[in-house]
Amino acid sequence: MFARLQPFLPTAAIFFLIFYFAFHALTGDRGLLSISRRNADLAAKTKELRKIRAERMDLEARARLLRGGSLSADLLEERARSLLGYADPKDYVIRVKRPS
Repeated sequence: MFARLQPFLPTAAIFFLIFYFAFHALTGDRGLLSISRRNADLAAKTKELRKIRAERMDLEARARLLRGGSLSADLLEERARSLLGYADPKDYVIRVKRPS
């Protein structure tokens, strides 16, 4: 019986390889059916990148104000009060419980 099927084995192996690669081309991580998921991931990561860049630009601007040559008195006072825990008598103080 094996002798009768032996001529078909190369054809079956090639068919199996074609099926295997076609299946993974459609359903794999980078397959054709996962394009929408990848696009959604890309959109989410792009939004997160924009948010992080905006935060970075804000931090860079605040750091520029704290440098010696262009020291901002208001920003320095704000940072000193927040770090030391002091408040001006005219300030409104709102205590917020920090999560542990």
